[in-house]
Amino acid sequence: MEQPEREIRAAHAESTITVYQAYPPRIGLAAVREGRFPVAWKRDRMTWIKPSFLWMMYRCGWGAKEGQETVLAVDISRDGFEWALRHACLSSYVRGLHPDRAAWQRQVKRAPARVQWDPERDLRLRALPYRSLQLGLSGEAVRRYADEWTVAIRDVTPLAHEIRALVGGGDLDSAARLLPRERPYPLAEELLAHLRG
Repeated sequence: MEQPEREIRAAHAESTITVYQAYPPRIGLAAVREGRFPVAWKRDRMTWIKPSFLWMMYRCGWGAKEGQETVLAVDISRDGFEWALRHACLSSYVRGLHPDRAAWQRQVKRAPARVQWDPERDLRLRALPYRSLQLGLSGEAVRRYADEWTVAIRDVTPLAHEIRALVGGGDLDSAARLLPRERPYPLAEELLAHLRG
């Protein structure tokens, strides 16, 4: 079955959605231990959350890139995730979607969240012909993410390493069986209409 070019695919339950981030161990391991982001975690800068496990693996090199050695699965409330989408704007100007570049620039300055659609990845981290959502949070959205939306934080670094080893050994079937089960996220169309790009 052909994938829509832009669709949110994620592991999700009735009230939560799983997103991924990667941090140095001093932040990532503390977050897992405390069940919340530690004081050292910067609330005054944009933080990007990714519903796609394989896109996170592409970004952090399976947890091998410096400063991204601890891969976190963060379960957040669906209400919070959808609030971020409602208040988001695209991270780049799109002719026809935005009235003009100046209007888009004003929107970017005001919006507490930004959306990018980047090529989804396969098990070998090659680009696929459809896109995966990256959601950037700043200001009010970062505070809500850390203090209100986060339900649980898990360390999935061992899983990342196990899947990478299977891929490296050519056992793609076993690797695929270990992947988190991501499926289309049910969302009212009006929540994405301004973010289609």
